[in-house]
Amino acid sequence: MRRIPSRRLFAAALLVASVLAPMTAMPATAVHATSAVDAAAADRAGAVGRHDKDDCPPDGFGPELTARLDKAVEDVRRQAGIPGLVVGLWMPGKGNYVRATGVADTATRRPMTTDQYIRIGSETKTFTVTALLKLVDDRRIRLDDPISHYVHGVPGGDRITLRHLAEMRSGLFPYSADPDFVHDLLSDPSRSFTPRQVLAYGFKHANTFEPGQEFQYSNSNLILLGLVIEKVSGQRLADFIDRQVLRPARLHHTLFPEGAEFPEPHPRGYTDQTLNGEVADATDWNPSWAWAAGAMISDLHDLRRWAGIVATGTLLSPRTQAERLKTLPTGYPGTSYGLGIFKSGGWIGHNGSIPGYESVTVYLPSRKATLVLMLNTDRMYEGKEPSSLVARAITEIVTPDNVYDRPVPPR
Repeated sequence: MRRIPSRRLFAAALLVASVLAPMTAMPATAVHATSAVDAAAADRAGAVGRHDKDDCPPDGFGPELTARLDKAVEDVRRQAGIPGLVVGLWMPGKGNYVRATGVADTATRRPMTTDQYIRIGSETKTFTVTALLKLVDDRRIRLDDPISHYVHGVPGGDRITLRHLAEMRSGLFPYSADPDFVHDLLSDPSRSFTPRQVLAYGFKHANTFEPGQEFQYSNSNLILLGLVIEKVSGQRLADFIDRQVLRPARLHHTLFPEGAEFPEPHPRGYTDQTLNGEVADATDWNPSWAWAAGAMISDLHDLRRWAGIVATGTLLSPRTQAERLKTLPTGYPGTSYGLGIFKSGGWIGHNGSIPGYESVTVYLPSRKATLVLMLNTDRMYEGKEPSSLVARAITEIVTPDNVYDRPVPPR
C-alpha cells in the first residue's frame, strides 16, 4: 500500500495524520459564471433569491469584487486539480456569489452545476450531534453520562462521557486509522459495514490518552453517539435524524442513505485513496463505514440553510446551544472544537471529506454570512485539503479579518 490514508480517511478532513504522495492535477476547464442555466438551476433548488428574507442583494458583490472572486476560485481550482467546484457565499447587506466551475464528469466533460447533490462526509457530524442534543433538551440523556451506560464493550467506557465523544476528547483510537480497516474497505469499496464492525477495528488498539486530556479527531466517537441515539430513541439513526432534525429544519434535499444510493443529479467523485494510490471514481462507493460520522448527502440550498441553523442553535434550547459552542483548543492555532462543530477564523460549522468529495458549510455570526463549498474530489494538494484552500482564498477577499484557515493535517 502506498500509504495508510488515515489523513481523513475518509473521515473528515480534520486533523488526522497522513502520509501523502504527490498528485497530478486534473485537466481544468473555464470557469462557469452563474449563467442563465446555472441561475435557473439554483433558483429551482432555492439556492438564490428564495431562501428566507436575509437581505442579500440579488445582484452580487459588484463587478470588481466578483471578478476578484472568480479569479481566486479558478486559480485554486486549477492549481489544486479540482475537477468541479460549487461555491455559495451569502452576506446580508452586501451581496451573494454563487458559482459552478469545472466539470462534474471528467470523461464526458459534463459541466458542474449548482443544483446537484453531493456526499457531505463529516458534515454528517453536525446532524448526528444535533440529534444527540435534542435528546439532551428532552432530558432523556445527559452530556456527562458515561458511554458505558448505553454501549457495552467500549475501552475505558466508564470514564468516557458523551461530552468527551462529541468534543473529540475521548482518547479512543480512530477505527479509520487502523491498517486492517483501510485494507478491508479499499479492497471492496462496495462492502457494507455495521457500526459494531467498524468500532471493532478501533477497539483492538489501546486508548491514546485519558478522557478529556487532549483533542484527537476520531470517527469512533460519532459511531458511538449514533448507537446512543438509537438505543435511547428506539429508532434507527436515519429515521431519528429525519424526524427530529431534517424535517424541523425544512431540509428537503438532505438524506441519510442506507447504502450506496445517490440521488440525481450528482457529480462523479474522484479520489486517490486507493490501494495503489491511483485515482479512482468513488461515486458509488458505499459510505456505510462512515455512518453517523460521515454518510449523509445534501445540496447547496439545504447546506446554506443548515449553516445558520447549526451555528445559531435554531433547533435547540439556548442552554444546550451554549454547551455546543464551548469550543476547546485543538492544538492547531486558530481552530477550536466544540460539540460536533468547529470554529476557524470566527467561522462556525464543519467540513466534510469522504472518498471522491469534499464540502465546507460555515457561518460567520458577526456578519451573518454563510459559505458553502462542494467539490468532487478529496485529493490533497501539497498536503492541504482542497476545500480549505478554496475557503481560505475566498475569505481572504471578502472577510479579511475572519479568514477560514483550517490547519494542514500533519504528515
